[in-house]
Amino acid sequence: MKNYEVIDSALIAEVPAKTVLGIDIGSRNAKAALLHNGEIFTAITATGLRMQETAEELLESLFEQSGIALEGIKYVVCTGYGRVSLQFAGIPSEIQTEISCHAMGAHFLNAGTKTIIDIGGQDAKGIQIDPATGKVIKFRMNDKCAAGTGRFLERAALLLDLKLKDFGPAALRATKEIDVSSQCVVFAESEVVSLRAKGESPENIAAGVLFASARRVVSLLNTIPLEADLVFTGGVSNNVGMKHALEQLLGHPIVIPKLNMVFAGALGAAISAGRLSEETERVRGQEAAAQKADLSDLTRKINDAELSFIERQDAKKVGYLCTYTPVEILSAAGIAHSRLAKCGTPDVVARGETFVKSVFCDITKSIIGHFAAEDPQYDALDQVAVFYTCDSMRATADAIDHYYKPVNGYTVPRGSEKETVREMFRQQLLCFKCDMETLSGNLISDESIREQLDIHKKLRKQIKEISALRKRNNPPISGSDFLEITRAFRTIPAAELLPEMQDIYKRLHCIPNDDVPRVRLMIAGGMMADGDRLLLSLLESIPFVEVVVEDHCTGLSPFYNETAPDDDPWTELANAYLDQAPCARQYPLQKRVDFMSGLAEEYKVDAVIFNYLKFCPCYGITKNSFMKRFQQMGIPVLEIDSDYSQGNVGQIKTRLEAFLEVLNENQGGVKNCV
Repeated sequence: MKNYEVIDSALIAEVPAKTVLGIDIGSRNAKAALLHNGEIFTAITATGLRMQETAEELLESLFEQSGIALEGIKYVVCTGYGRVSLQFAGIPSEIQTEISCHAMGAHFLNAGTKTIIDIGGQDAKGIQIDPATGKVIKFRMNDKCAAGTGRFLERAALLLDLKLKDFGPAALRATKEIDVSSQCVVFAESEVVSLRAKGESPENIAAGVLFASARRVVSLLNTIPLEADLVFTGGVSNNVGMKHALEQLLGHPIVIPKLNMVFAGALGAAISAGRLSEETERVRGQEAAAQKADLSDLTRKINDAELSFIERQDAKKVGYLCTYTPVEILSAAGIAHSRLAKCGTPDVVARGETFVKSVFCDITKSIIGHFAAEDPQYDALDQVAVFYTCDSMRATADAIDHYYKPVNGYTVPRGSEKETVREMFRQQLLCFKCDMETLSGNLISDESIREQLDIHKKLRKQIKEISALRKRNNPPISGSDFLEITRAFRTIPAAELLPEMQDIYKRLHCIPNDDVPRVRLMIAGGMMADGDRLLLSLLESIPFVEVVVEDHCTGLSPFYNETAPDDDPWTELANAYLDQAPCARQYPLQKRVDFMSGLAEEYKVDAVIFNYLKFCPCYGITKNSFMKRFQQMGIPVLEIDSDYSQGNVGQIKTRLEAFLEVLNENQGGVKNCV
């Protein structure tokens, strides 16, 4: 078909003149759009198990229609469920989120589009776009539940003995409204079966299912402005019954462009491919962005230290659970120590869940799971020290003490304003001192504590100075590498680590700065366990995105505040821990909110990723206070709750990419390299 036959006349001049390809691999169907010589060629096929073979099937159809070959394509943009799996040798290509591609496609098919409802096989989205540019302003997408998606409608059609193509028309023939109230797919299926058993007609049930699904989709639009020129995209857009239900519930008509809207994502990808093919300045920026220090030598030393910790026979070994544990006392007692901060595989998490409630976060389950799995590091311990903050950690410590290793527990006061509270915590440290003397057989003098205070103070200051180098436009160290530095603090003895950190600082300081535009991100929220690098790896795989600071207890936070001197080393030690960046469990919460927002300003971040583990009692419950502060500051923030299952990698990746794309557009394209 000719461009002018389907493209909005107001935008026909902006259609790229190059031969470019957009491929949208959905969970159920794969679509493609080829722009060539003023025409649009489209193809659709079922998504197979091998994404590359599915793409090749689409290409075969397109080439047969257009008469060109693969080498004639100048650029390819891939989007959708299977976008990361595609490769086209010798042809420049890129992946983009289906959110931005559907927005661009809908924009070119109807220039006035402001709101998009996109329903595919496994998810549903509400998208607000700028009608002047077709760029995404805001979006919402459903969670893992399949209710309201194409997969659910397929299942419902099967239960009603209807073909999927007949499901929508059947619903339009309904004679009465039936309320299908279940919000869960499993329960809704049971409800459909029950309604059939009561003699309700397939048409009436189909209408009830579609209205129930539409209500769930409409709930996504609560925070998306609903404006005229509403467009419906995705595979379910062909369901006339769903279109009717949405129009009834929304009170707005849905625009029907001249191209089947299942191709909106592929068309948007093709248009983006045309624009990308004209860009030539990315290479210079990518070369500059690649300048980072190589800290692989530090990782090797950490691994060696972990092995040495396991094999040591000349010292008692203590594991600790929280950053409020005064490691100076452990060092002064000659005790080898390590924070138990490893995330767990699904199997390890499952082992831990047999001892604690399923609604505990995955780090607590992982800690117990590692003991149950006889992890060498955990198995080598003589004792576990717990300075209680989180209630879940208290329950975890009880399980460890009952089944695996002796646990000594100590109280961290929630508030620290009163001198009586500080004195109480000082007494807790003295109790810890006595317990460690008993365990190690070594007396801890005031002089030895003073010595450890001084060396740990220098080490923390050096790590803070390393982090400060990330305030530059070109951070010489990645977010992942900085977490390796904090892991070294928890693993390598301070006296041994200090000269290593001083050397790393010199190496990083020598890396030149530049003026290449970057998106500067802050990761805030709960702890990021050792081995939990999914979020960082996803972010750092995107060109020109830098994680420049993190506010959590395995990141910069414990190294930020410096210890105030005091004549009494035990008072100084107590104050050092009570005055560090507070946990969200501490009172008042405002102190934590103030610290986090101050860190965002100091590091001049463009946006914040607020990340926490599901069921986290400290950050999951208090998240709104942090989110509200960032919004008041005008800093975009994306909330991500996660676990260690890896089951939601695709959704997290899509949300991150879409968030960054929206951020880029809202900043006027200053960071136009994202």
